[in-house]
Amino acid sequence: MRAVFIAVIVAFLVSLFGTPLAIRVFTKLKTGGQPIRADGPQSHLSKKGTPTMGGVVFIVSTVIAYVAGHLALTTLPAAQIGQVKPTITALVLLGLFVFCGAVGFIDDFLKVRKRNSGGLNKRGKLFGQFLVGAIFAVVALYNPSTNQATVGSTKISFIRDIDWLNVGKIGAVIVFIFMVLAASNAVNLTDGLDGLATGTSVMVLACYSFLGFWQYRHWCADPAYTANYCYEVRDPLEISMIAAAAAAACVGFLWWNASPARIFMGDTGALGLGALIAGLAMATRTMMLLAIIGALFFIITMSVIIQIISFKTTGKRVFRMSPLQHHFELAGWSEVNIVIRFWIIGGIGVAVGLGLFYSEFLRAVSP
Repeated sequence: MRAVFIAVIVAFLVSLFGTPLAIRVFTKLKTGGQPIRADGPQSHLSKKGTPTMGGVVFIVSTVIAYVAGHLALTTLPAAQIGQVKPTITALVLLGLFVFCGAVGFIDDFLKVRKRNSGGLNKRGKLFGQFLVGAIFAVVALYNPSTNQATVGSTKISFIRDIDWLNVGKIGAVIVFIFMVLAASNAVNLTDGLDGLATGTSVMVLACYSFLGFWQYRHWCADPAYTANYCYEVRDPLEISMIAAAAAAACVGFLWWNASPARIFMGDTGALGLGALIAGLAMATRTMMLLAIIGALFFIITMSVIIQIISFKTTGKRVFRMSPLQHHFELAGWSEVNIVIRFWIIGGIGVAVGLGLFYSEFLRAVSP
């Protein structure tokens, strides 16, 4: 637990004090000006020129915090933690975070370089996400530990692996890639109002930190745990530490990203966060539960899908504008009201997800 606390403190402080430095650097280099969609709400025109690519700050903060937390792990007896060396689990989770963030960084850089909101074309962005997902899917599924545990699973999971939904390794790689693509784009669609995606990500990441720590306390690989009910996952303490560090880094960033935002996370942060969340869902064996824990991301993504299907098939729009947050902007809601109310929805999703996870545990251990 000490390692998790150290990672949280380091991530928060580095992000909190590193973000103003990033604002000054991006402003001075004149590479941070965020172009605004011409067809978006007119209230967004006042945000033109706000530095973007702020996701760099909380990605770097999380990596630094992981190193600090892992140094704390080396002071504990190996039997207490299962390992003292950096793990494949950390490689997969941080790799998804960093390299999907790099794809977003290229997109952001092209946006500010060309001074338009287009950035990297859709095919290029999807290819980058696909490539990152494929590489780390192979790493997650083809690198077993000494007890043959892998980061990813060949089974589809809800609260744990579903035994009869075994898709094999190739199928699991495909599912892994799909999860990365879906989650990274879902967070990206949610990022459109000051603090909306950041605050929601804090709740989701904190949830996964709790799930990872709970699995660590009831870990099948722990010889000290003798109960009949345990979780077959790999390196749950690492999962908890990385998720907690990322959540704390986002909190530090939110100080500057809340309305009126002085910096945006950009695609750098949104794609990185989404990929990390997908990795956490797969590492904790809660893939389908992510749709509930990340309820706001799911709802906003579905609003875009519904809008596209409706317009393609009937020529009519269901919403004034998609993603959903912009529909309410055009309906007259203030930006702050939308963000707070959507945070409430996100919080409800996290609470329901945690409730389902814990209720399954209670049913299993009840006499």
